[in-house]
Amino acid sequence: MPKFGRSERANVAVIFAIAMVPTIYLLGMAMDYTDAVHKQSQLDAATDAAVIAAVNPAMMAQTNTAAAAQATMVFNATANQLPGLAAPPNLTVKVTNTGLVRSATVSYTAASVNNFPILLGPAAWPIRGSSSSGASGSPNINFFLLLDTSPSMAIAGTPAGITTMVNATSSQAGCAFACHETHPSSDNLGNPGGEDNYALARNLGVTLRIDLMTQAVANLMTTAQQMETKNNNVYKVALYSFDYSFNTVYAPSGLPTANLSAAATAATQNISMLQVYDNNCLTVSNCNSDTDTDFSDALQQLNTTMPAPGGGTTVANDVPQEVVFLVTDGVEDKISSNCSQATVAVASGARCQQPFDTTWCTTVKNRGIRIAVLYTEYLQLPTNTWYNQYIAPFNSPSSSTGQIATNLQACASPGLFYDVQSGGDITAALNNLFQLVVQTAAHLTQ
Repeated sequence: MPKFGRSERANVAVIFAIAMVPTIYLLGMAMDYTDAVHKQSQLDAATDAAVIAAVNPAMMAQTNTAAAAQATMVFNATANQLPGLAAPPNLTVKVTNTGLVRSATVSYTAASVNNFPILLGPAAWPIRGSSSSGASGSPNINFFLLLDTSPSMAIAGTPAGITTMVNATSSQAGCAFACHETHPSSDNLGNPGGEDNYALARNLGVTLRIDLMTQAVANLMTTAQQMETKNNNVYKVALYSFDYSFNTVYAPSGLPTANLSAAATAATQNISMLQVYDNNCLTVSNCNSDTDTDFSDALQQLNTTMPAPGGGTTVANDVPQEVVFLVTDGVEDKISSNCSQATVAVASGARCQQPFDTTWCTTVKNRGIRIAVLYTEYLQLPTNTWYNQYIAPFNSPSSSTGQIATNLQACASPGLFYDVQSGGDITAALNNLFQLVVQTAAHLTQ
């Protein structure tokens, strides 16, 4: 026995046998832990998918109950196919609305079956997880369209049209504007039959920028109908124009209408170019030196017309949000001594030609009303003496980068400014602005 005790032969086998017990324990624990972590990651991915499903654009139009059912279905599609769970996960789904914001939370508890329960003790390893998301629903919105119908919007709408008008008005040193006059003979235009440039453009088949604007507004009503059906909300619209005055194009009973088809028809029929007596005169007895664009007055009157905006929810006593859509070439021309540019003395006072003053834009936005601006670029006329002296200083180095564009960008709410050059697609630009106003997107919050 003493000799056997002192013997060191075969000690490796003995040490190995002793070490196998903790080694097997550790290996088993590592395998079961890794398996549990893998299952938890799959269930966490399922909760992420579930909360997103509850607040995607299609589901935002459904009830909270429907959204919770959708989240449950999406989660179970993964969880029910996952092997190695002691039982189906215990799932909790919570969907709530606060105003236009929907919040969804999905949490679960489950147990991952252990492969070595005798060694580890418990038969299953507990796992848990949760995820949350939130999204803003599409609000009910009243849209107030303020459209520039001053004479400068009578320019040909495409480069080809501009060339056609210039070539056809050689006796006027080439004029790209289809000015609308009741008494063109006083200006000696030299057009066939003594017609004004507006009639000339029509006879030549030239599309004007105001024509493109009219078409864009009518098409926008179709887009609005499609979007309100998709988002399960209500859009209403009121149409106004401005030149030397503020004009109602379509606002039944002085209010926005939900009849968007009627609004489209009204846009086609009622948006029209300002008609003057002749150059410099509105009527035979009212010569205002072509001061026919008063944006500040128009936006001030529109601000008075628009009621206080609301949140746009379906909560009792809430009212729609409000958005102004301004379509203009950006130059104000009115009688005013308070002018950012040098004025011209005329019979009726000081003629002020300037980029639009943003003062009333700020007033409107401070009320919680957003402004979307579509800038139909003011055409540069480098061969025109009047343009070079009075307009070029704030329309350079280009129409896209001059003070006109800068002021209109400042007027617009963040992200709601579009610049359309001559020949550009006004319809697409107006629809893009509309999409930006009403868009919504789901996002994870935790």
